[in-house]
Parts: sequence; C-alpha cells; structure tokens
Amino acid sequence: MDKPTASFDADAHAAEIREQGFTVIDDFMSPDALAEFRARLQPFLGGHRGRNDFEGFETERVYTLVARGKVFEDLACEPRLLALLSRFLEGHFLLSATHAINLRPGETAQGIHTDDGFYRQPRSSPAVGYSVIGAIDAFTAANGATEVIPGSHLWSEDDIATRRAEPGGLEKHLVPMEIPAGAAFVFPGKLLHRGGANTTDRPRLAFTNQYCAGWARPQENFFLSVPKEIVRAMSPRAQVLLGYELWPTFMGMVTASHPAKSLEPGWIPPIVAQAPRT
Repeated sequence: MDKPTASFDADAHAAEIREQGFTVIDDFMSPDALAEFRARLQPFLGGHRGRNDFEGFETERVYTLVARGKVFEDLACEPRLLALLSRFLEGHFLLSATHAINLRPGETAQGIHTDDGFYRQPRSSPAVGYSVIGAIDAFTAANGATEVIPGSHLWSEDDIATRRAEPGGLEKHLVPMEIPAGAAFVFPGKLLHRGGANTTDRPRLAFTNQYCAGWARPQENFFLSVPKEIVRAMSPRAQVLLGYELWPTFMGMVTASHPAKSLEPGWIPPIVAQAPRT
C-alpha cells in the first residue's frame, strides 16, 4: 500500500499557505473516518455549552480530543498534515490544542481574531502556531463556515488598524471556507479569521487541532489532562506531539532525564540530594 504522503505535494500546499494564508486538503478524512469520528464523539456531546461569546453560547466544545479515541489520535498525527507542518515548524513541534466544535442553530459569529495572539511575538516574526480545521459536516456560509481574510497573515499591526478603520472594516474582507465533509484547511496562527453564524436549523460539526513550535507553551496542558496510562498506549509520534520529547538540547527534561522515561511503569524521577547551604 502506498504511503499517505506519496501523492501529496506538501510543498505546493506550503506555497499556498505562504501566498494566501491557508490551504485546503480536500480528502483529509474518508467516509469511514467521518463515521468513526461521529460514533466516538457522540458519548461526549450534550454536556457542554460555551461559557462566553468567543466559545459560543450555542456551541458545544469537547476538549482534549486527542485522548478520547484512536480516531482522534490518528487525526492529530495525520502524515500529510505533519509533512506540511514540517515545512514551517522545525524539529519536534507540539500539539497545542485539540477539540471538537459543534455549532448549534442560532450561534452567532465570533469576533475576528488570530489563533496565536497570546504568543507575544511581533507579527513580522514567523508564526509560532498553525491550525487545522476539519469539516465533519460540510461547511456552508449559512451553517457557520469559518471565515478567513486571505493574505492577512502578511499584514502588520498598522495594516490591520488601517483596514479596521475603513468603511466596512475587517468584515468586508472575510471569505467563508465552504468545504465538503471530510475536507480540512490549514493556516498559520497569524491569519485573521472567525467562526461564522449558524442560521440553519441543523448543527455543524467540526474539529480543530492546533500545533506550536517545540519551544512554545501549548494551550492545553496535556501532562495534566491526559493520564499516563493513555499516553503509554499512544503511538510514539503522538507521544512526541504531547511533549514526551526534548527540544534541543534539554527543554522538557524531567529532573535531568528524558521525558519519555516518565512513561515507564513505576518510574520515579531521581531526586538529587543537596547539602544545605551555609
């Protein structure tokens, strides 16, 4: 069987990201994967609504998705996606956030934002994070498709302020990402975008996985949210994405040991005794 990346032109997709700020992978999920996603997610739906306008008062979010089933782990480690991300994030980059988003009827549009604004890097610096949004239901302009501003990943703070002050503001630049179920799009955290409003009578289901440079702090603290017995059963690639690897030369160490050692059953970090200072 051919490798999933054999016919995937990661460089062409990377070029689209550099030029317009996003790229679409049309066949990111198969029909079987979509069905498995729905089946595995179903037990977690129905118990959460957004706590603020950004999360969405009519939106269900299921966080720490990577730990809730093999299908979600496989999505986080999808070979074509990781090949594409490796064009921008060097070395052992990390999974930063992973959750399902069920946009219910009546949900309003988010405010326009970026996904890595919490990293205090100037916009002229390379993006610290990258996001993937996958459509479990087809995205339409009516059901809340993510809306992006093409090219805005190249804008400076002054560019944003200028366009915000123009008639129609930033909103006039928004373009809905209308994609079929099973497709996904990838974009740098600097791209301006928002979740759209769902004006239909049906929910719109999606997921997002976000990644960051190996030296950056992820949004979700997977060391606390994913029990080690679950991590031990994951693939080595997933373990690396969750932080069980070093960023050269020693970032992420556990008491001067490799973090993967902490997954060994019964492992206790060495305690180095120090003589009292006088």
